[in-house]
Amino acid sequence: MIRTAITSALLASAAVTAAAAGHDLFVCAVVNDHYVVGSTYVTESGLFRLTPPSAVGSGTTASPGTPGWRHIGINDVGLAAVAFDPRDPSVFYTATLNGCVRTLDGGRHVRVTTSWDMTEPRDVAVDPHAPDTVYLALPDGIAVSPDRGDTWHRCETGLPERGKYTQTLAIDRETRGRVLAGCETGIYLTENGGAHWRRVLPTVDTVTDIEQSPQDGRVWCAVTQSAGGWLSHDGGATWTRMAGLPGDKAYYNLSFDATHPHRLVVGSYTYGVLTSEDGGATWTPRNAGLPPGHHVWRVGVDPDSGRLYANVTGEAIHASADFGRTWTSAGLRGSRVSRFVFVPHATPGTINRQQ
Repeated sequence: MIRTAITSALLASAAVTAAAAGHDLFVCAVVNDHYVVGSTYVTESGLFRLTPPSAVGSGTTASPGTPGWRHIGINDVGLAAVAFDPRDPSVFYTATLNGCVRTLDGGRHVRVTTSWDMTEPRDVAVDPHAPDTVYLALPDGIAVSPDRGDTWHRCETGLPERGKYTQTLAIDRETRGRVLAGCETGIYLTENGGAHWRRVLPTVDTVTDIEQSPQDGRVWCAVTQSAGGWLSHDGGATWTRMAGLPGDKAYYNLSFDATHPHRLVVGSYTYGVLTSEDGGATWTPRNAGLPPGHHVWRVGVDPDSGRLYANVTGEAIHASADFGRTWTSAGLRGSRVSRFVFVPHATPGTINRQQ
């Protein structure tokens, strides 16, 4: 009887855990939607959350109160990136024109935590190994906060005096202290939490995105403005160019498919959406069904379903259930998305309740 009761309790607990699994989709977006100066029609920009997931494909917009995309926090046209505290998703940090902006209550109250000499950051990242530690990518280097943004310190030893503009940051989820930074002169790696950096990939233009494989932590991928895409199989220590990916125009970001070990996607204003289903060896354009010109600003893949998202600049977000072979409108008309962010479902009392 006791063993049966324990087994039943464990099964019930597992069912609750399974039901709670999954991610919420957030985007950082500027929404214009044909707005002109002097118009009484006001658009909202900044952070949005897709809710519920069934709204995908309904063509919902950013209008206040419209189901589908819900605006969170302040109207912010300068929002470049967002990072959530893994312990509590009502605590998050945004990289915007004024600096790093923090909220502790799901966006109801916000505060700029950086000083006048740390403005216009391009990316922000929370260390999953030490969530009070936050990294900030700046136009003139890298800053780190050990106390949730209360204080900031520049950590730039090993970065060049010229050429340390930093576009993107990626923290190794498996090894504490390892962070990769995409700068205008290449990829830099720290293995001691930013105390010292060394260049592991030299480039003559900006590294725009760096991502770690969800299946194999040793595998990393990066894209650049005009040097194509790069792949690492040793945790980012050495890099090999992906020969099948055109390299003369800019790629803005890339994403792994957590549901398929060999799938990758990149987004480009020139090439649109390109997908690989063999680990980056070959690439296929997947633009049929997207608006003319397919000027893609950002792509992302849902880690639960494998659903592919692409934002066509000034048009809308589009979604694909078959990895780009067909597309449907997913709303947020007139937007330019700078980030797709998938966050584990919040527990009651955090952001899901507050927004």
